[in-house]
Amino acid sequence: MDPIDKEDAIPDVFEPARLGPLTLRNRTIKAATFEGMTKGALVTDDLIEFHRRHAAGGVGMTTVAYCAVAPEGRTERDQIWMRREALPGLRRLADAVHAEGAAVSAQIGHAGPVANAASNGLPALAPSGSISPLSLRRTRAATAADIERITRAHADAALLAVEAGFDAVEIHMGHNYFTSAFLSPKINKRRDGYGGSLANRAKVARGVARAVRDAVGDRIAILAKLNMDDGVPGGLWLDESLQVAQWLEQDGGLDALELTAGSSLLNPMYLFRGEAPVREFAATFPQPQRLGIQLVGGKFIRSYPYREAFLLDSARQFRAALTMPLVLLGGITERATMDRAMAEGFQFVAMARALLREPDLIDRIQKEPATRSLCIHCNKCMPTIFTLTHCVLA
Repeated sequence: MDPIDKEDAIPDVFEPARLGPLTLRNRTIKAATFEGMTKGALVTDDLIEFHRRHAAGGVGMTTVAYCAVAPEGRTERDQIWMRREALPGLRRLADAVHAEGAAVSAQIGHAGPVANAASNGLPALAPSGSISPLSLRRTRAATAADIERITRAHADAALLAVEAGFDAVEIHMGHNYFTSAFLSPKINKRRDGYGGSLANRAKVARGVARAVRDAVGDRIAILAKLNMDDGVPGGLWLDESLQVAQWLEQDGGLDALELTAGSSLLNPMYLFRGEAPVREFAATFPQPQRLGIQLVGGKFIRSYPYREAFLLDSARQFRAALTMPLVLLGGITERATMDRAMAEGFQFVAMARALLREPDLIDRIQKEPATRSLCIHCNKCMPTIFTLTHCVLA
């Protein structure tokens, strides 16, 4: 996509738009939200129907979450991981979405320290060893060989998405998953070439993006979901994230960035905003985690005020510093907010909870711009995911 021309007319969110080699029917994206519909780590009929409904509801593209690039990179053992056995189901899913006129993207990544080692039966990998607050098990520090293997696995996963007929992949670089954990000075305590300076901590993210581009070329669009900040003292903050984004743009591996925030490991509610359903979260965990959440869960699962476009203030700084296309995420439920995003130079908007509540919301907003979302951002959709995964939305 061409760099931003400040003199261009403000685009209509419901007009077709280019995303790398792809043309979307409009500028709306169903953001990745963990579905819990992948028994046996494979696509199911329920997962296909879930994304078909969103496609039929009018989105330009729907995102399948979360497709791990390696077995130990799952947040639980029933999560899809990208392998030959998954290919037939992925093809059926892509065909169903295309039949409704939408595009489909696979969110690919490695959960790193957010992986559930107890569920996977494999140690979770992190930049540095520590005790996971999610599984209460020790994570293993990734070796150089692990980093090389996981980087190559991202490229292989993207190639599998191409073979399955997907239109795009979204590389997960947020929420303190593997690449995001390397970016975080709070989590990454390494003293080798992958730790210390920001340039060192960014090597994994940059290497993954380059490997994916080298593997697939321009056959599909490549996005990355990048943390603007972790929402954690001592974690990645906006100034460093801006520099990482500029490096990723210079490297030329991406067609767009989707801007996010928060840590699934240390501060999950920072992304979602709104009510923190601590009691409901606690009920989904076994002991002793349940008691711990009941006693101190308010410090981990914090409440943040909700407002429309709650990530816009931070995202504006990325828009000012970059020319590449950006996807605005976070509290987008109304036509006026979509129009505001377009007016401020964002090329796409991504929606999650509002579309979980109403899969046809996009179609209804296009027909009647005054339509209001029924989602009240109570966040009680989130603990249902913990019943299966003990993690948060992807």
